[in-house]
Amino acid sequence: MSIKTDYKIPFTTFLNVINNELTDTDTKRHTICPSTEEPLWDAPVSTEEDVNRAVSAAKAAYPSWSRLSQDERADYLNKFADAIEANQEDFIELLGKEVGKPPQAGSFEMFFVMSLARETPKLRLKEEKVIDDADRTAIVRHVPLGVGVGIVPWNFPLTLGIGKLLPALLAGNTFIWKPSPFAPYSALKLAELGTKIFPPGVFQALSGDEGLGPLLTAHPGVAKVSFTGSVETGKKIMTACATTLKRVTLELGGNDAAIICDDVDIDAVVAKVTFLAFVHCGQICMNVKRIYVHQNIYDKFLATMVAVTKQFKTGDHTDPEAFFGPIQNSMQYGKLQDFYSHIGKSGWKTALGGEPGPKEGKGFYMPATIIDDPPDDSSIVTAEPFGPIVPVLRWSDEEDVIKRANASNLGLGASVWSKDVPRARRMAEQLEAGSIWVNTHFELAPNVPFGGHKESGLGMDWGEIGLQGWCNPQAYWVKHSS
Repeated sequence: MSIKTDYKIPFTTFLNVINNELTDTDTKRHTICPSTEEPLWDAPVSTEEDVNRAVSAAKAAYPSWSRLSQDERADYLNKFADAIEANQEDFIELLGKEVGKPPQAGSFEMFFVMSLARETPKLRLKEEKVIDDADRTAIVRHVPLGVGVGIVPWNFPLTLGIGKLLPALLAGNTFIWKPSPFAPYSALKLAELGTKIFPPGVFQALSGDEGLGPLLTAHPGVAKVSFTGSVETGKKIMTACATTLKRVTLELGGNDAAIICDDVDIDAVVAKVTFLAFVHCGQICMNVKRIYVHQNIYDKFLATMVAVTKQFKTGDHTDPEAFFGPIQNSMQYGKLQDFYSHIGKSGWKTALGGEPGPKEGKGFYMPATIIDDPPDDSSIVTAEPFGPIVPVLRWSDEEDVIKRANASNLGLGASVWSKDVPRARRMAEQLEAGSIWVNTHFELAPNVPFGGHKESGLGMDWGEIGLQGWCNPQAYWVKHSS
């Protein structure tokens, strides 16, 4: 596929996009590169006036955008995918600087981005004719909501935002993207690309500080908020949206369990599970965060996991061989330092890593750490560290391990690993999570929804269900004679 060169944009300035205009603000802020701790570019700090202008533009664009057919809107999205692909290498480099992702991790994210960008436009909202007789017809269809807002986290800032933006637009809504204050740059560039593709007001982006989110969630002109982030913040957003009965989708924290049966190919499964536990330094909601290993293979599994983890290289955002990069921001780095301090305080046994020594050099790096069979009530088992630290726990009884895996108040994902697939399926189907897997984990596809059960969220993104989440269902009755 040839990519149009006129879709290329410079990655040197970062501005809000309001009504297809690049706009600055009087107050600015910047983040720092987590690998070097050097300041990055200035970014806008949006005001209430900026929010009002963006919402007004989105509302003005909505009637004509929503009247387009799904095929016509999909054509816009396909051109947008071309524009993203034309700038793919720049986005990978930018993700390195603002998120700390080494090139292979940045490429991993862009793989998801392009998959969503290419496949989401193929989805369609379908009408269901539930009654159709000589007297009357009743149709159930899905109609767009209006102005949508996506509040996007810092860990996968493009993937998690694109997974909200594209379905919202395809369903006929207009969209305002609010990136995390810790990672604003990639979203602003994406919205700048959007000015080359979409009519004014259809796709906008506003950068800001912690005060920006509440301005959007309280705004009466916003019809829906889709948020990915912490449970605590998700509850605040749901409360704020209740005052105007906004629709909400919440994809919140995870504490994913992986149950390893004693018949697995240890070398093959360890390689996969270790990658899934530590990819992006454990800073992904769907990382494996609790590994339950059958006691018959526990010692060998643990030793192999330690050996595999030692092979992963640590490096900065420019190192093409690095697997482990830095923690994304100083706030999360501080939280992890506190979390790691419980290793000594709680007497956890480490199979690898441990509490870090005094900080040396630049960058927010934490040691990859494996905790050997801690108590079920310890924080390493019950909480989500969001860093490169994971517990491995013994099990022997199938019913008991399912109960332990389900004990969390979080339920984002969970997996079972076994050569006996019928057994693994029987176990997996008892797990309380929005996504369950057999012999894999963190398996995603643009046409398959994902989201959380329990306190891991409300509603789902992606797939036809995610597309419907950007709509109101509508009953449509027709009498064939008056």
